[in-house]
Amino acid sequence: MPGSCPKCKDCDGRPPRQSSLSPRPVHGRRAGVNVQYAITETENDGSSAGGEDKTLMAALSKAVAGAIGKPDQYVMVTVSHSAMLMSGKRGDAAFVEVRSIGGLNGETNRELSQQTYKLLKDSLGVESDRVYLNFTDVEAGNWSWNGSTFG
Repeated sequence: MPGSCPKCKDCDGRPPRQSSLSPRPVHGRRAGVNVQYAITETENDGSSAGGEDKTLMAALSKAVAGAIGKPDQYVMVTVSHSAMLMSGKRGDAAFVEVRSIGGLNGETNRELSQQTYKLLKDSLGVESDRVYLNFTDVEAGNWSWNGSTFG
């Protein structure tokens, strides 16, 4: 029954499992990652963006699942292209939002920051000084799935 776990308040009450990606216990918490990015037209004509996005989404999902300690089935990743102006300049840039029911803290956020900056650099060529990350710990009652909230 959702909400019966005293640790995360949203799993089904079964004992937590160990994830193959993380030694931390896995509970039924959900996480979402939203990546918005802009790549200058001269560097990316958009012809291969779909493949890059799929690779980036899979890598981000694995990174979030491992860092927060939850199965990949509880992670949702969206990637979208946006017009961006950062520090008063156009050019390659990204804004990443990570939202989770529990699992976020200073150590986890630092780990995810390092992994995300590397993934954005390797897959899109976006330098870390052109990326903002935002982490939000969402209360279970403010997240809904399949017709009801988790809290």
